[in-house]
Amino acid sequence: MCGIFGAININNFFGERDYGKFVSLTDIVYHRGPDASGYTPLSCKESTVGNPGKFDIFLGHRRLSIIDLSDNANQPMCKDQKLWISFNGEIYNYLELRQDLKKQGYIFTTNSDTEVILAVYDKWGPKGFTYFNGMWAFAIVDLPRKQVVLSRDRFSVKPLYYYQRGGILFFSSEIKQLLPLLESMRVNHSTMFCYLNQGILNSNEETFFEDIYKLKPKHNLIISLSDGTMREEQYWDYEINKQTYTFEQAKEEFRSLFTDSIRLRLRSDVKVGALLSGGLDSSAISVLANTIQEGGFETFSVVSKNAKYSEAKFVDMLVRETGIVNHKLVIDDNSSHITINDILYFNDEPPGSFSTIAHYKMMEKIKKETDITVVLSGQGGDEILLGYRKYFFFYIKQLFKQHDIGTLFFEIASSFFNRTVLWQFDIGEARRYLPWKEKSSYEYLLGLPVIEPIFESSDLRSRQIVDIEKYSVPGLTHYEDRSSMASSLEIRLPFLDYRVVNFALNLPANFKIWRGWSKYILRESVYGIPETIRWRKDKQGFLLPEKLWLKSNLSGLIYDVFQKSLLAEMGIIDSKCFLRHYEKFLAGKSNIWCKDITRVLFAELWARKLFDKNNLIPFIQL
Repeated sequence: MCGIFGAININNFFGERDYGKFVSLTDIVYHRGPDASGYTPLSCKESTVGNPGKFDIFLGHRRLSIIDLSDNANQPMCKDQKLWISFNGEIYNYLELRQDLKKQGYIFTTNSDTEVILAVYDKWGPKGFTYFNGMWAFAIVDLPRKQVVLSRDRFSVKPLYYYQRGGILFFSSEIKQLLPLLESMRVNHSTMFCYLNQGILNSNEETFFEDIYKLKPKHNLIISLSDGTMREEQYWDYEINKQTYTFEQAKEEFRSLFTDSIRLRLRSDVKVGALLSGGLDSSAISVLANTIQEGGFETFSVVSKNAKYSEAKFVDMLVRETGIVNHKLVIDDNSSHITINDILYFNDEPPGSFSTIAHYKMMEKIKKETDITVVLSGQGGDEILLGYRKYFFFYIKQLFKQHDIGTLFFEIASSFFNRTVLWQFDIGEARRYLPWKEKSSYEYLLGLPVIEPIFESSDLRSRQIVDIEKYSVPGLTHYEDRSSMASSLEIRLPFLDYRVVNFALNLPANFKIWRGWSKYILRESVYGIPETIRWRKDKQGFLLPEKLWLKSNLSGLIYDVFQKSLLAEMGIIDSKCFLRHYEKFLAGKSNIWCKDITRVLFAELWARKLFDKNNLIPFIQL
């Protein structure tokens, strides 16, 4: 896991002053790679390397050493002085690919996965990236072909941003590296409105900044210095598997794929652990990882001193029944001090909720109190296995459209009987999925928005794909990447192994939702999970007293900052109208979700930090 920066001058050359600036922009993300750094000027037009006075391509790299800790694996790395790479991420199946390439005559001089990427490109070109099982964002400079290939992994795990100015393209791991290059910094009103109105982050290539874009997942961007063209190519897509399974066969296949996904993600030359919340997903990962390592696998749980918001009892249950090694890291919510500046700095964009802050604190705690560098996390499990409550209602809708009334009533009755989804319905949370919300129902939002159809679901498989690509996974991987890298930690996601994703998407819906239970195949597939955790009815994220904070600790701040709102000055909200909406929330109006208030607050503080340097972000005590 690392940080990268690069610049491509398609028509002309860079010089000494540019080189110094590019080194500085690379080093802005020192936190992503404190172990080593590298800066390489290249001239594609003249096929030269290493002249900082005249170059048309710059590759910068900050390294967090995970695989092959030697200096030989530092980057930018080259093959035969012809191919150069700056790479952020991990290719988990690099050993298998390396072995295959050796049989075809390739010689390797390091034990790194980076060198394998160069060999794969040399052998198959950009189409070879479909062989990778991993997470990545990288740039390959191909001097003989006079082209640069940017590539991003299948599921938006690793970030890759770019900004084009004239005939120059800049790219980076984080937006903050590109901001000093902008001719003028402007808010992207469309992205901001989508965030405030629907709570959506990272749903397309646009960012909160005009002119700064993200490379799409599962795509390459190929820049030719011969003719000045740029073209986007998709290197991978989901497969439709027409093979039919009995449920027992599907259980065995899912367990096999998921176990192998974890096995690959345990590959590391530094210590690997797992986040253990006490929920189903993290418990499944921890149990299987402990089995693979034949015991001794270490897990880490951040728990609250406030029993109401603590998952400690479930963590203790798993530890007691399995013998898994667990370390509890205690956070006292009532006395914690949070500086929102840090969260805004590392995320570059407004966070989705206070869970982003909780995750940041958790990573910070793990870094300070353990010797772990790599952490397994359960993100992606809900999207591929229909874990969220919304999927139950989409499933009911699908059954109705299919005229399968018997199964429809069976699922509704089972949910009532088992006290699952229907007992957890929250109108404030559910209203964003209501089909009649074709325009903003928030009277404080200004402008004419484009509404994302997050309430649509033609079929469950298509709905899962759109959540993986647009509405859910990208926002989650964004904050997990920024929070972990802020503390120089790497997060790996076993549920987002492309083999597991493809298999899960092709399963019948009733293998994933059955008798009112979500993620049914996971509950049945992984042995060794305590029954109380296996059949937990509640779906919990980070347990935080967000509603309480907004009604008490943060009330004075909200009234203060919205008396003179920068968002209002920008024409994004009517601040007086928002304060009236907030007062309805304080009065307990049930259809106002606390996160709706949180988003407006975060957006206001973000705008002040980025666009009003004289208006300092207040120090928040919770």
